[in-house]
Formats: sequence, structure tokens, C-alpha cells
Amino acid sequence: MTQPPNSRRTKNEWLSSVYQPAVAKHPERKYNHKNLSDMEPDPIYTEDDLHDWDSERDLGYPGEFPYTRGVQASVYRGKLWTMRMFAGFGSAEQTNERFHALLRAGQTGLSTAFDLPTLMGYDSDHPFSKGEVGKCGVAVASLADMEILFRGIDPEQVTTSMTINSPANAIWAMYIANAQKQGKDLSKIGGTIQNDILKEFIAQKEFIYPPAPSVKLVIDTFEWGPKIVPKWNFISVSGYHIREAGATGVQELAFTLADGFHYVEKALERGLDIDEFAPRISFFWDIHNDFFEEIAKLRAARRIWARQMRDRYGAKNPKSWMLRTHSQTAGVSLPAQQPLNNIARVAIQALAAVLGGTQSLHTDAFDEALALPTEEAATIALRTQQIIAYETGVAGVVDPLAGSYYVEKLTNDIEAAALGYIEQIRAMGGVEVGIDNGFFQLEMAEAAYRYQREVEKKNRIIVGVNDFVQDAVQVPLQLIDPEVERVQEARLAQVRRERDPARTQAALAALRDTAVTGANSMPAFLECAHAYVTLGEQMDVLKGVYGEYVEPAMV
Repeated sequence: MTQPPNSRRTKNEWLSSVYQPAVAKHPERKYNHKNLSDMEPDPIYTEDDLHDWDSERDLGYPGEFPYTRGVQASVYRGKLWTMRMFAGFGSAEQTNERFHALLRAGQTGLSTAFDLPTLMGYDSDHPFSKGEVGKCGVAVASLADMEILFRGIDPEQVTTSMTINSPANAIWAMYIANAQKQGKDLSKIGGTIQNDILKEFIAQKEFIYPPAPSVKLVIDTFEWGPKIVPKWNFISVSGYHIREAGATGVQELAFTLADGFHYVEKALERGLDIDEFAPRISFFWDIHNDFFEEIAKLRAARRIWARQMRDRYGAKNPKSWMLRTHSQTAGVSLPAQQPLNNIARVAIQALAAVLGGTQSLHTDAFDEALALPTEEAATIALRTQQIIAYETGVAGVVDPLAGSYYVEKLTNDIEAAALGYIEQIRAMGGVEVGIDNGFFQLEMAEAAYRYQREVEKKNRIIVGVNDFVQDAVQVPLQLIDPEVERVQEARLAQVRRERDPARTQAALAALRDTAVTGANSMPAFLECAHAYVTLGEQMDVLKGVYGEYVEPAMV
């Protein structure tokens, strides 16, 4: 039937008059169409879904408030995202070789993985380190390791990301001390230290001290960093590990932003100028399989951060409103079954990150469910980013999905759901209260359980896992030589023999004093680095003042 002039069918009219009769003739597939945040999409979206949406208020232009479309005006037409591969295994020598190989392959920034003893603040020769040295990352126990790790790499030319949290201050100090020994200008070195201790209590569980002194150490970097290393991002507030621990996309977004706001509030309580520290706060997101959900999540994240920083916290500098984003494809989504399928998953996730406007991206290797990536697997992951950048055309248009009925509606819905969580966390007394009462753990456990049940019932198909299954495929594995542990023990022994004992003791005493008095700890950490005080020695001193955190059992 021809429509009268100037009339338009509404979405509901079309659904009832056209779609429903079509479905009656050809029924919809019996499949769970919900996204990973349990949101049910409509079969179609129109302008009716955006009746209260204002393009100037909610979308704007790239590089302008509220930054829905990106924090830079030109985005990838001006500069491609930084391409990083998470690298770190075995000894400092082995990882240094991998760093140089990745740089030769075209990688434009380094991303450092540390082994479990380093992440937990133990030296490589500690009894708790046995069997774990160099296994899930590189072992770094003193400045001597850091010097080898970045040998031949100019910190003024290559930005470096370091995934370290409880011992972040000490590891960052070692990196800075290494740059100083090379005669580098600290105002020119750039990079990111993860330094997000709150998500450790929420998700990854690599904590040492209780929350309050742990957050105090983070705020020390907020105070010290902008004055000494102004190009460095001294925190990467990390949703990645929250998502990997079972959270939905909405939970990842909400819990991560809540952590970010908590750090802002603690810095303001110390009397810091928000427009001095806020521009160096960065964020780290997990990019999972639901393509449009991940794009909308990044867009919503920028909008929430911008509005809250300007309107709630009173930041005046537009740079304080900008949410800077590093993304990584979802390791948790890459099964060990049919691992070559993960190349396709990573490519789709990486494309979502780019269309969502990430500034930095790490693509996982296809074999990471089995072992640390081989060099071939890491190179394929890097080539995936390069193909997206140079062969697909997506880097030529800024936010090409802007104005899509579905993308804009989904961005609105994810924003509203995340804000609901954020207000719930504020109402209970904040993030630290939520950690103490188990709020985050219980929310993520429920989401993870729901997802697992969907997979087990085949309400959600994982190709090669619960459908389209075939015999196991063998792929080469990257194995860590147990000799790494002996090399590390020998290097530590040499460090302890050759360093100045008086300087070591004085540096540790100064570090202890900062913990007791509440003074900024970074100058003491830097002196400890130059004095070749080991990581474990520094952490032990702080344990003596702060104590160690034991997570309460959740009933």
C-alpha cells in the first residue's frame, strides 16, 4: 500500500505490518541474540529509537566535548593508533631480543609483561618464586634486570607500557633510573605504568598491602609524575582484567570508571590540582567478541568520563575531560580448541577497537590459551593490526559508524546501564567499601555463571568449543627454559655482592620513613632503584609498615 505524502511509518508500525507476517512465514532462529551484557537487541533500529537523542549534545564532533566520536579531531587520518604486542618471558635478555624483533617488524610501542614473582613483589630467588620465574612474563628484580631489558632501546623514541600494579612505584622508578643512567631527558620519555591497584582487589588478585595504603602509593605517582615525567601516563585504569575475570561489558565499563573516579577523589583529597594530574590518566579496555557492543562501550566511556570530569569534578582543562584509551583483544575469548580460529576472533575484535576509536591496541596471539606466544604467532597478531590500518579503509574516516541508529541507541543504553552501576557504588560508600563487602566479586561471579550456563546449554555458540568441533590441532608452543631461574638467581647474587651496602640500607630506611610519615614515596623508590635495592627488599620494608592484605571469604 502506497503511503500518503509526508507520512512515515513508525518502527512499531513496520514491525507489526511487515516484520511479524514475515516471521510468521519464516520463524526467527531459536538463538540467543542478547549481547554479552545480556541486552536483547531489536530486529531493527530507526530514528524512533533516538527520539530524545540530540546530535550536538550526545555526539558532537571528534576532538570536542563530549568526545563520543574520539578525543582527537583527525583520529587515524593524522596518526594511526600505537601498535603494541604484550611481550615478556624468561630472562631480561630473552625479552630484549623479542622487543627488538617486534620493533623491526613495525611495532610502534612496547608493552611489557612481568612474571608472577615480579607482579607479587618477590625477588626471583625467593622460595615462593620457585617454578614461576620467567613463566608468564619477564623477571625483573632490580635495576640490573631493567638495564638489560631495555638495552639498545631509546626511551625518548619508543613509548613503553608496563603491566605492573602493587610494585608499580618500584618498577617505574627502575625504568626512570635506567633512563637517567643513559643521560636521557625525563621530560621527553613517554609511556604508561598500569598502576591500577583497585582492579587487583576486584579481579586479578595480585595485591600486597590493604586497599588504603595501596591507593596512597598510586596517588603518590599522581603528585610526582606530572612534575618529573610530564609525558608519562602514570596510571592505566584497567577494565581489561575485570572483563577477563567474568564481568560483562557494562560491568567492565562501570567498575573501571568507578575506579578512575575514586583515584580522582583521593587525589583531590590530597589537594592536587585536577587539571595537572587528570590529563595523564589513561584507560585500558578489553575488546570481546560482540562487535557493536565493544564499539558502543568505548564511545560511552568517553562520554561518561568527559561529563563527569567537567560537571561533577570541576575540571577546566579540556585535556582533563579526554578519556585516553588503550585496548587489547580479549584473551578470555580465545579457546585452546582449534586455536587457529582465534586469528579470526582477534581480527574482528581489533576492528571493533579501531572503529571504537582506541589510541593504542594490543592484539593477542592465537596460541595464548596454550602458552606464551611464539614469535610467529606474535607477528601474525601484529600483522592483523597492520592489515586493518593499511588495507581496509577504516582509518580514513573518523568514527564512520556515527549516526547509525543501532550504534547510537546502544551507546545510550550502555551509558545508562554503566551510570546506574556507578551511582550504586557511590551510594554504598565507594569502591573500597564495595571491595570490602564483596560487591564486585559477587556481581562478576553471577555474570560469569550466566555466561557459562549459556555456553553449556548451547544458547551461545563458541565455534570449535560447543559446536563445529573437530579433533585437536597441534601448534608449536613457546616453552620457558628452567635455566632462566638459575640465571636470575646468579644475577641477584652478583647485584647484592657489588652494590654499596651503606647506600642500600640508607635507601631502605628512607623508603620506610615515607611509609610511616605519609610523605610522597617516589623519590625514595627512585633512590632505591639507583642503589640496586631489589624489588623484594623494597616490598618487605613496606609490608612491615602497611601489613599484608588477606581477602575475606565471601559467603
